[in-house]
Amino acid sequence: MSEYRKKEPKGVLLDHISKIYQDPKTGKDFFAVNDVTLEMKPGSFVTLLGPSGCGKTTTLRMIAGFESPDRGEIYLGGQPINQLPPNKRDTAMVFQSYALFPHYNVFDNVAYGLKLRKIPRAEIHERVTRILGLVELTGMETRMTNQLSGGQQQRVALARALVVEPGVLLFDEPLSNLDAKLRVQMRTEIRRIQQILGITAVYVTHDQSEAMSISDQIILMRQGVIAQMGTPMEIYYHPNSEFVADFIGECNFLRGVVRDVRGDQVMVEVNGHIVTAAYGKDVMAGDECEIVVRPEAISIAREGLLPCRVELSCFMGSYQNYHVRVGDTLVKIADNCPVNKEIFGEGSEAFISFDKNCAHLL
Repeated sequence: MSEYRKKEPKGVLLDHISKIYQDPKTGKDFFAVNDVTLEMKPGSFVTLLGPSGCGKTTTLRMIAGFESPDRGEIYLGGQPINQLPPNKRDTAMVFQSYALFPHYNVFDNVAYGLKLRKIPRAEIHERVTRILGLVELTGMETRMTNQLSGGQQQRVALARALVVEPGVLLFDEPLSNLDAKLRVQMRTEIRRIQQILGITAVYVTHDQSEAMSISDQIILMRQGVIAQMGTPMEIYYHPNSEFVADFIGECNFLRGVVRDVRGDQVMVEVNGHIVTAAYGKDVMAGDECEIVVRPEAISIAREGLLPCRVELSCFMGSYQNYHVRVGDTLVKIADNCPVNKEIFGEGSEAFISFDKNCAHLL
């Protein structure tokens, strides 16, 4: 592994950073990023996730040096970098548009940054050859970029960023121009290469499944602030708000009233029936609450916790997709491996059940 790197990865610290823009229509200032503080550990893969306009790309561009924070300080490897131009920061960016030079071949595209740094020719050849092997483009050195597929162009862009051996590698929605199947393949490749190199990666996307599949840590943003941060599993199973729960995958919200709290379990009355949820937040008997349950965590049978009426029953191959009505609430169910299970048709009366550890209280 060590033959690919000459430097240790660096951590990134954002210390109360804000970015203020002016609305061209109203002339009023607004926060694109508002008092964000977070730490990205060396060697970790961190994804900034969120809907359009949430501030994720602005945050990435401030780390890269293409934007300057109006408040706060950014640290790279413990050193403040606010005053450094992009080319003086120990970072490299992989852009959404690839930004390849059409009049250069693959080798010269990858070598471009090294030539600017006045690296000796022999070392350039050795480093470019090595990195092309890592991204599986060996033998394509003399190809022009317009002779490459979209996935191959993305690999060239990745190689060009990696070859300068940055302390932090930045990705600005790099897979958005690829088709769905190639996106899955390339995100797996990006994660594989990041783990081989041990490099710190900061990745921007609005694609939840992309973020879940490649990240050590997800920073979910909304309207310029951090809505929640944590591992993919933490955010998926323990969302701290309805926005987070709804943004990360599909989920169901069952409204009820707390009837009892026993240690790490909460008894909740939903439509006149008592269900148990894992303790998610400070609640007392009598409090109104919402239980978040993922579709794949719910089963449907002739007996169970809550009575329901089936409104949709659709075979999807690996699972049976149900929409059922529990009282006035629509509940989605992904009943996995339905081949040996009873299938409930539309209009059927049934019951849903779920394990208390799969039910999260909001």
